[in-house]
Amino acid sequence: MKNIIKPIFWILLLLSGFFIGTSWQNKKELTEKSTNQHPAMLASNQSPATPQTVDKDDRFTDHEVATINLFERAAPSVVFITTSNVRRDYWSRNVSEIPRGSGSGFVWDKTGHIITNYHVIQGADKATVTFADQTTYPATLVGAAPEKDLAVLRIEAENMELQPIPVGASDNLRVGQSVFAIGNPFGLDQTLTTGIISALGREIESVGKVPIRDVIQTDAAINPGNSGGPLLDSQGKLIGVNTAIYSPSGAYAGVGFSIPSHVVDWVVPDLIKYGKINRPTLGVELASPQVMRRMGMEGILIYDVFSGGPAEKAGLQPTRWNRQGSIVLGDVITAINGEKVTNRGELILILEKYKPGDRVRVSITRDYEPAEVELTFGGE
Repeated sequence: MKNIIKPIFWILLLLSGFFIGTSWQNKKELTEKSTNQHPAMLASNQSPATPQTVDKDDRFTDHEVATINLFERAAPSVVFITTSNVRRDYWSRNVSEIPRGSGSGFVWDKTGHIITNYHVIQGADKATVTFADQTTYPATLVGAAPEKDLAVLRIEAENMELQPIPVGASDNLRVGQSVFAIGNPFGLDQTLTTGIISALGREIESVGKVPIRDVIQTDAAINPGNSGGPLLDSQGKLIGVNTAIYSPSGAYAGVGFSIPSHVVDWVVPDLIKYGKINRPTLGVELASPQVMRRMGMEGILIYDVFSGGPAEKAGLQPTRWNRQGSIVLGDVITAINGEKVTNRGELILILEKYKPGDRVRVSITRDYEPAEVELTFGGE
């Protein structure tokens, strides 16, 4: 009997070891399979500063996967901008900083240029740029264009791999197209809102009191603090800079406006190189719009002509007093290269199409008779 029990014991022991090993192997394979099916679970355990892509799985629709990946790619390029003013106490002479406001911006290039709205930094003495990983840099103002509500800041970030947002085309947009806005509404950084292009070709007035044309209208939620942030297409490319909302209360009411990327694309290089828009000049001082309205005339009256400027060389006439003490009206500019000019804003927009040194035909009214002169633009 003892001889039979001993072999049975060893057989049972071997079978137990076999089943335990098989169970452990199956558990290991199941764990590995589960991990491979849910890469997003791995992303949640990694640093939030590192963009993570999400593959299709049962938790997300294709649209959600695309939106998540777009945000993960773009978020490191969007910054939170805070501004302040420096004040010196009259009695103690101590210097203190007073918070002024906040807004959004985005990385333009790898040399540290940051794009935002002019009204975000207007009147500020200092600006600070904060990235998604909470890295903060002091910023200096490189250039500003109040008439386009755009400004360029620069940070010194040698130890950081900057990720510029790719610039897309804004001249072939369609109403109904999906758009994505990233910014810092009410100081809540790295906020994503989505919507569609609800209208195109809008016109708004900039802080420089000059109209901005071809503005994009969107229903993506844009609130105070979103200003200066990017408006992206479904490919994650820049198609606009969020700049304004239409709202009686000052909060989101379903209508937001963005400066189109084709405007940003030609303004920013000038701001980086010259600190301002290098617009061609006529070399004239123009009469106020009120004067033209009182006269009931269309066009822009030349009040004065600068000595040695393009207008003087072309023979344009200023407004002057004659010997009898009466006012003799100067030339009234009515068109440039056939493009009609009815007010100062239209003239500025027309000049944006040219560069210093370009030669144009200027249509005028002189002594109530039409005339035309050739003029070569100067530079600012």
